[in-house]
Amino acid sequence: MFFGLLRKRKKEPSRPADPLAALDQLIENLDRQAAQVRKSAATLLALKGDLSRGVERYTKRLEELASRRGTAEEKGDARAAAVLKKDREHAEALLATTRESLARADTDAKLLLEAAGELGDRLEELRRERESASARLTVGGIVTDAMRERVARFEQALVVDAARDEVERAHALADIYREELREQEK
Repeated sequence: MFFGLLRKRKKEPSRPADPLAALDQLIENLDRQAAQVRKSAATLLALKGDLSRGVERYTKRLEELASRRGTAEEKGDARAAAVLKKDREHAEALLATTRESLARADTDAKLLLEAAGELGDRLEELRRERESASARLTVGGIVTDAMRERVARFEQALVVDAARDEVERAHALADIYREELREQEK
């Protein structure tokens, strides 16, 4: 009942605040996944080569066993023929298993190569999207800076206008006092 409270909670991976960092993280994760898929496909292709050589080896072994069995039967050696028959059955079982493994490795390798191709296409698409986003953010930053400069100039113009208004008020006030002094002197 209280055991769940004592357990430490797993922290969720933090999401980057920068959208480009989020895209970079996604690209990095997909790139790692694609590398793992390519590595697995390469492993299966190597296994496929080994299995193909195994099929050839077991096929040659079956031919050799058939030849030796034929020789043993011609000589009337029933015991050798029986042993060679068992060896043939064993080699046929190994050949069948190897062919099944080869077919499965071939299918899986094709599937992994297709997945690697799709991941590669997705990575290229994301990289183009990242470049586009980077360009848009750069242009957006330039526009924002230009707008800040424009706002700063507008604010400066407002300050200058306010200063002019203050100067005009001061002149107007001085004119009013001057008029009052003239009226008092009269």
